[in-house]
Amino acid sequence: MDFSPRPGCPICSIVSEASQIRDPSTNPPKVLWQDDSLTAYLEQVHPVSSQGHVIIALNLHVPSIYTLSSTDLPLLVNIRNIAQRLLGTLNTGSQSNPQYNVGFINPPFKDTKIPVTDHLHCHAYVGPANLTGWWRGIAYSSIAWYPIDDLIAEIRETVSNNRVKSGCHRKAPIDDVPQAGSRSGTADGKETSLPSVAVDDDLEQGT
Repeated sequence: MDFSPRPGCPICSIVSEASQIRDPSTNPPKVLWQDDSLTAYLEQVHPVSSQGHVIIALNLHVPSIYTLSSTDLPLLVNIRNIAQRLLGTLNTGSQSNPQYNVGFINPPFKDTKIPVTDHLHCHAYVGPANLTGWWRGIAYSSIAWYPIDDLIAEIRETVSNNRVKSGCHRKAPIDDVPQAGSRSGTADGKETSLPSVAVDDDLEQGT
């Protein structure tokens, strides 16, 4: 599948320009993190939370979460870890036990202020989404919101004989192994894993 940049895609433009020196007068996005697979930037124009909103985009033009497979579990764990760490830098101590929300908006729903639906990106924000208004807020409600921990757990369940719980407040032991469930195969030892969309397997592991 072709994941090359798409002309006119706003997120592809942000990813491409993130590594370039830009004139501050053009008001470029504030990039907080970039590696071979991901670019994270602070949403300053239309944040959903007054306490901070970060968008983490795949550098490749991956259309949706349904493109991902079990081999992308390390990438998803890495997205979650980076998101939580970046949100931690935004929380300057105003809250002793802040609420970190990390997840995806599930199509056909979309953020009406950031209406990109064909380039996979994760939203991460602190506390309640108190800047959305009721219409935009639907995208961040249980109707459309897909927490990344739920996605990780559900993908793991597709390659496991047992139901795996992750994403609970008390961290499950399996969450300490980012690669857990990332490979699949048949009983005779034949691997059936699909290629990952990550650029390389040497993913940075956040804490």
